[in-house]
Amino acid sequence: MTSIPHRDRDFIVINCAVITVSDTRTLETDKSGQLIKSFLQQAGHRVGEHIIIPDEPTQIEQQLIQLCDRPDLNALVFNGGTGIAPRDTTYDALSGLLEKTLPGFGEIFRYLSYQEIGSRAIASRAIAGVYHRKLVFSLPGSSGAVKLALEKLILPELIHLVQLLT
Repeated sequence: MTSIPHRDRDFIVINCAVITVSDTRTLETDKSGQLIKSFLQQAGHRVGEHIIIPDEPTQIEQQLIQLCDRPDLNALVFNGGTGIAPRDTTYDALSGLLEKTLPGFGEIFRYLSYQEIGSRAIASRAIAGVYHRKLVFSLPGSSGAVKLALEKLILPELIHLVQLLT
């Protein structure tokens, strides 16, 4: 039996940024980034930034630092670059900067992914944590993974986690 987490006292709008890490996508072809944006907005949150950056560790790190310095943002959702291919560097770039990690996010994400896609879920290096009092999520780039993470993990806890940081 799945227990339902305690309800947040009041709904608050969370200001988010969506960052797609890809060497090939454009804003027009970024289905996963558009899906993240859509899920957040349908839940009543704001997306103040939607950008695409190449899978280059330095650019990923710079984007994290710049966006987390913005007072108008509460949460960042990265997608792409979480596998183990040579060009997958998002996890490596972000994990070294996060001040606190939420190990349960990656663990539960992989467990839920396993139920959907089987043993290939072990290749995911999805991660979440905190950098400069901002909530940071890093998801695989597939639309299925994005949908799973937002529906099952991020949206149910987003307000609560942001409130813990403020």
